[in-house]
Amino acid sequence: MTTAFLKKRATKFSAYTTVYILVVLGILSTANFLANRYNKSFDSTTNKRFSLSDQTLKVVNGLKEDVTISYFDETVAFPRAKDLLDRYSTLSPKLKVELLDPFKKPTLAKQFGITQAGAIVLQTASGKRQDARSLSEEEVTSAIVRLFKKSENTACFTTGAGEHSLEDTTSGSYSAVKTLIEKNNYKTQTVNLIEKPEVPAGCTLIVVAGPRVDYPQPVVDGLKKYVEGGGRAVFLSDPPLKTGKENVAENAGLKTVLQDWGVTLNNNLILDTSGLGGMYGMGPEIALASRYETHPIVASMKRTATAFPLVRSLEPKPTDKTSVEKLVSTSANSLAVTDLNAAGGGIKMPKGDPQSYAVVAAGTYRGKVEGRFVVVGSSDWIANYALGFGGNKDLFLNMVNWLTNDEELISIRPKDPEDRRIQLTTAQMLLVRAVSQFVIPLGVIALGLMVWWRRR
Repeated sequence: MTTAFLKKRATKFSAYTTVYILVVLGILSTANFLANRYNKSFDSTTNKRFSLSDQTLKVVNGLKEDVTISYFDETVAFPRAKDLLDRYSTLSPKLKVELLDPFKKPTLAKQFGITQAGAIVLQTASGKRQDARSLSEEEVTSAIVRLFKKSENTACFTTGAGEHSLEDTTSGSYSAVKTLIEKNNYKTQTVNLIEKPEVPAGCTLIVVAGPRVDYPQPVVDGLKKYVEGGGRAVFLSDPPLKTGKENVAENAGLKTVLQDWGVTLNNNLILDTSGLGGMYGMGPEIALASRYETHPIVASMKRTATAFPLVRSLEPKPTDKTSVEKLVSTSANSLAVTDLNAAGGGIKMPKGDPQSYAVVAAGTYRGKVEGRFVVVGSSDWIANYALGFGGNKDLFLNMVNWLTNDEELISIRPKDPEDRRIQLTTAQMLLVRAVSQFVIPLGVIALGLMVWWRRR
């Protein structure tokens, strides 16, 4: 009886073990199947450094044709590329990634015209090809956009009236903007409207880049005719400062045209009194803004700060011919200086209660063909020294995309690596040293003595 009982018990145990093993194998198989079919990851970094940007998601999810990304490099370098490119392949079944070693497949490398390791080639099913210039999200996404771009857009910048230079590399120039636009599949060109007061036919949009002197009336009329005839323009208009350091003309003719379209430029200078600028090494003359409306240009910019150096406020109001709305406003800790001809070249902090001021507006002109325009009360906000702050790059590119009807590309662009270094003052360093060298060791010793005293 005992033997029969033991056999029965052993049989039952074997059955339980078999079932347990089958259940575990089933769970592991299911998990493996789901992991392969639905590749998901979680990015815990504060700026989502290891997540693809909104722009990339829009572009890849909107693919109408199969695209293959071929990465050519030595096999040992594949993991570095795989880390980024695998994120693309999981977004859409229309996108495929191939990692190819040109030394192991020389014929294929020759076919693609590969002459160096690290080359990235994107190709559609119909045979269109674009090369990414580097292994980065910005370049790969840019190459995908170029694959399906029907025409090439040209952003023209005005010159001849003291505007910012596209070629100089000084802090107040626009060379960084030139690079930024060209990376995003636009050509750049300067046009001197004073020599010939009409916008060239090859310009997809015109950027009035902060004139320091008055435009002659023919130039103003040329810009007016361009927008009202269906053109696209960005007007960057600085406060008419005359302080010794700054000497900016009022440009009354251009101001009148903008007012006729529904955007009134105020003759003031907005100062930020919050003190937040000091955290970024900026003074009150650089107004911080984080208040955005629902317009497509700024809808994706919530919780992103932008900075506007030497900015004036504006008042948008629709007219019978235009639809106008404000896009960006400064913080509620802003004051407006109206005395822009301060004696001695200084600007005095005005009295009064701080409030928020609109500094960016966008509008459409209802003609035979719809014209679009954006007005900003500062031209320095995209200068070399300010372009890299917060969301300035995104805001400008969103303006350009909206003006050229590339609204599907309006989003926050790929992020730069986040600087996570901790900056400590001398006092903080001494405190950290004292805690680590004395307080913690003495605390451990004291705890040990307490335990010993209780157990003795």
